[in-house]
Amino acid sequence: MAAMNQSQNLPAETGELTHLNAAGEAQMVDVSAKPETSREARAQAILSTTDEVLNLLTQGGLPKGDALAVARVAGIMAAKKTSELIPLCHPLALSKASVDFELAADSITVVATVRTRGVTGVEMEALTSASVAALTLYDMIKAVDKAAEIGQVKLLSKSGGKSGDFRAAGYPAEGDAR
Repeated sequence: MAAMNQSQNLPAETGELTHLNAAGEAQMVDVSAKPETSREARAQAILSTTDEVLNLLTQGGLPKGDALAVARVAGIMAAKKTSELIPLCHPLALSKASVDFELAADSITVVATVRTRGVTGVEMEALTSASVAALTLYDMIKAVDKAAEIGQVKLLSKSGGKSGDFRAAGYPAEGDAR
Protein backbone atom coordinates (compact mmCIF):
# COMPACT_ATOMS: atom_id res chain seq x y z
CA MET A 1 0.00 0.00 0.00
CA ALA A 2 1.35 3.42 -0.94
CA ALA A 3 1.90 6.01 1.79
CA MET A 4 -0.76 8.70 1.88
CA ASN A 5 0.37 12.19 0.97
CA GLN A 6 -0.70 14.43 3.86
CA SER A 7 -1.24 17.37 1.50
CA GLN A 8 -4.11 15.44 -0.07
CA ASN A 9 -6.16 16.00 3.09
CA LEU A 10 -5.84 19.78 2.97
CA PRO A 11 -8.66 21.98 1.69
CA ALA A 12 -8.34 23.79 -1.63
CA GLU A 13 -6.07 26.82 -1.39
CA THR A 14 -8.73 29.22 -2.70
CA GLY A 15 -10.64 29.38 0.58
CA GLU A 16 -13.89 28.61 -1.22
CA LEU A 17 -16.26 25.99 0.14
CA THR A 18 -15.64 22.83 -1.84
CA HIS A 19 -15.88 19.08 -1.52
CA LEU A 20 -12.52 18.78 -3.30
CA ASN A 21 -9.12 19.12 -1.67
CA ALA A 22 -6.04 20.64 -3.34
CA ALA A 23 -5.40 17.30 -5.10
CA GLY A 24 -8.95 17.17 -6.48
CA GLU A 25 -10.08 14.40 -4.12
CA ALA A 26 -13.29 14.27 -2.10
CA GLN A 27 -13.26 15.78 1.38
CA MET A 28 -15.71 17.15 3.91
CA VAL A 29 -16.11 20.89 3.32
CA ASP A 30 -14.35 23.03 5.92
CA VAL A 31 -17.16 25.22 7.30
CA SER A 32 -15.28 26.45 10.37
CA ALA A 33 -15.17 30.07 9.16
CA LYS A 34 -18.91 30.27 8.46
CA PRO A 35 -21.16 32.07 10.96
CA GLU A 36 -23.88 30.18 12.81
CA THR A 37 -27.41 30.94 11.66
CA SER A 38 -30.82 29.42 12.23
CA ARG A 39 -31.57 26.93 9.48
CA GLU A 40 -34.62 24.89 8.58
CA ALA A 41 -35.41 22.48 5.76
CA ARG A 42 -38.52 20.57 4.75
CA ALA A 43 -38.52 17.60 2.41
CA GLN A 44 -41.09 15.13 1.17
CA ALA A 45 -41.40 11.61 -0.12
CA ILE A 46 -44.63 10.19 -1.50
CA LEU A 47 -45.65 6.57 -1.07
CA SER A 48 -48.27 5.49 -3.60
CA THR A 49 -50.40 2.62 -2.34
CA THR A 50 -53.87 1.06 -2.43
CA ASP A 51 -57.16 2.03 -0.83
CA GLU A 52 -56.95 -1.21 1.16
CA VAL A 53 -53.65 -0.14 2.77
CA LEU A 54 -54.96 3.34 3.54
CA ASN A 55 -58.08 1.87 5.15
CA LEU A 56 -56.03 -0.57 7.24
CA LEU A 57 -53.67 2.22 8.17
CA THR A 58 -56.39 4.57 9.40
CA GLN A 59 -58.21 1.75 11.23
CA GLY A 60 -55.07 0.37 12.89
CA GLY A 61 -55.42 -2.95 11.09
CA LEU A 62 -52.01 -3.40 9.46
CA PRO A 63 -50.31 -6.71 10.35
CA LYS A 64 -47.18 -4.93 11.67
CA GLY A 65 -49.03 -2.41 13.83
CA ASP A 66 -49.01 1.39 13.85
CA ALA A 67 -47.02 2.10 10.70
CA LEU A 68 -47.20 5.88 11.01
CA ALA A 69 -45.79 5.87 14.55
CA VAL A 70 -42.92 3.58 13.56
CA ALA A 71 -42.19 5.56 10.39
CA ARG A 72 -42.22 8.84 12.36
CA VAL A 73 -39.60 7.55 14.81
CA ALA A 74 -37.51 6.07 11.97
CA GLY A 75 -37.53 9.41 10.13
CA ILE A 76 -36.47 11.33 13.23
CA MET A 77 -33.70 8.83 13.94
CA ALA A 78 -32.52 9.06 10.31
CA ALA A 79 -32.28 12.85 10.50
CA LYS A 80 -30.04 12.48 13.56
CA LYS A 81 -27.84 9.89 11.79
CA THR A 82 -27.54 11.54 8.37
CA SER A 83 -23.80 12.16 8.68
CA GLU A 84 -23.34 8.42 9.21
CA LEU A 85 -25.39 7.57 6.12
CA ILE A 86 -24.41 10.20 3.55
CA PRO A 87 -20.70 10.59 2.81
CA LEU A 88 -19.18 14.00 3.51
CA CYS A 89 -22.20 15.30 5.48
CA HIS A 90 -21.37 17.20 8.64
CA PRO A 91 -22.65 15.87 11.95
CA LEU A 92 -25.15 18.43 13.21
CA ALA A 93 -26.77 19.16 16.54
CA LEU A 94 -30.42 19.30 15.53
CA SER A 95 -32.86 21.42 17.49
CA LYS A 96 -35.91 19.87 15.79
CA ALA A 97 -36.71 16.85 13.67
CA SER A 98 -40.33 16.01 12.94
CA VAL A 99 -42.18 13.83 10.47
CA ASP A 100 -45.79 14.38 9.44
CA PHE A 101 -48.05 12.47 7.10
CA GLU A 102 -50.76 13.59 4.69
CA LEU A 103 -53.05 10.76 3.60
CA ALA A 104 -54.79 11.06 0.23
CA ALA A 105 -56.96 8.70 -1.80
CA ASP A 106 -54.00 6.78 -3.23
CA SER A 107 -50.90 7.97 -1.40
CA ILE A 108 -49.18 8.98 1.79
CA THR A 109 -47.07 12.13 1.65
CA VAL A 110 -44.26 12.16 4.20
CA VAL A 111 -43.09 15.65 5.19
CA ALA A 112 -39.95 15.95 7.31
CA THR A 113 -38.93 19.21 9.00
CA VAL A 114 -35.46 19.65 10.46
CA ARG A 115 -33.94 22.65 12.27
CA THR A 116 -30.58 23.60 13.65
CA ARG A 117 -28.54 26.61 14.58
CA GLY A 118 -25.21 26.02 12.95
CA VAL A 119 -22.79 26.69 10.14
CA THR A 120 -24.27 24.35 7.56
CA GLY A 121 -27.76 23.53 6.35
CA VAL A 122 -30.09 20.68 7.12
CA GLU A 123 -31.36 19.86 3.63
CA MET A 124 -29.73 16.42 3.63
CA GLU A 125 -31.16 15.66 7.08
CA ALA A 126 -34.68 16.53 5.89
CA LEU A 127 -34.30 14.50 2.68
CA THR A 128 -32.87 11.53 4.58
CA SER A 129 -35.64 11.75 7.17
CA ALA A 130 -38.42 11.78 4.56
CA SER A 131 -36.80 8.95 2.59
CA VAL A 132 -36.27 6.67 5.59
CA ALA A 133 -39.80 7.34 6.90
CA ALA A 134 -41.20 6.38 3.47
CA LEU A 135 -39.02 3.25 3.34
CA THR A 136 -40.23 2.31 6.81
CA LEU A 137 -43.84 2.77 5.71
CA TYR A 138 -43.15 0.48 2.76
CA ASP A 139 -41.70 -2.13 5.11
CA MET A 140 -44.77 -1.87 7.34
CA ILE A 141 -47.28 -2.25 4.46
CA LYS A 142 -45.50 -4.63 2.09
CA ALA A 143 -47.40 -7.65 3.40
CA VAL A 144 -50.54 -6.02 1.98
CA ASP A 145 -49.09 -4.08 -0.99
CA LYS A 146 -45.71 -5.12 -2.39
CA ALA A 147 -46.38 -2.92 -5.45
CA ALA A 148 -46.38 0.30 -3.41
CA GLU A 149 -44.01 2.90 -4.84
CA ILE A 150 -41.90 5.60 -3.25
CA GLY A 151 -41.31 8.69 -5.34
CA GLN A 152 -41.17 12.45 -5.50
CA VAL A 153 -38.44 12.70 -2.88
CA LYS A 154 -37.56 16.38 -2.97
CA LEU A 155 -36.62 19.42 -0.99
CA LEU A 156 -39.71 21.56 -0.35
CA SER A 157 -38.07 24.51 1.36
CA LYS A 158 -34.98 25.71 3.17
CA SER A 159 -34.18 28.84 5.07
CA GLY A 160 -31.05 30.33 6.56
CA GLY A 161 -27.46 30.24 5.51
CA LYS A 162 -25.35 31.98 2.90
CA SER A 163 -27.25 30.66 -0.11
CA GLY A 164 -30.53 32.13 1.14
CA ASP A 165 -34.01 30.73 1.15
CA PHE A 166 -35.51 28.20 -1.26
CA ARG A 167 -39.09 27.16 -1.88
CA ALA A 168 -40.00 24.46 -4.41
CA ALA A 169 -42.37 25.52 -7.15
CA GLY A 170 -45.93 25.08 -5.97
CA TYR A 171 -44.99 24.70 -2.31
CA PRO A 172 -46.91 27.26 -0.24
CA ALA A 173 -45.28 29.86 1.96
CA GLU A 174 -45.28 29.27 5.72
CA GLY A 175 -48.76 29.86 7.11
CA ASP A 176 -50.48 29.42 3.73
CA ALA A 177 -52.97 26.60 3.34
CA ARG A 178 -51.32 23.44 2.04
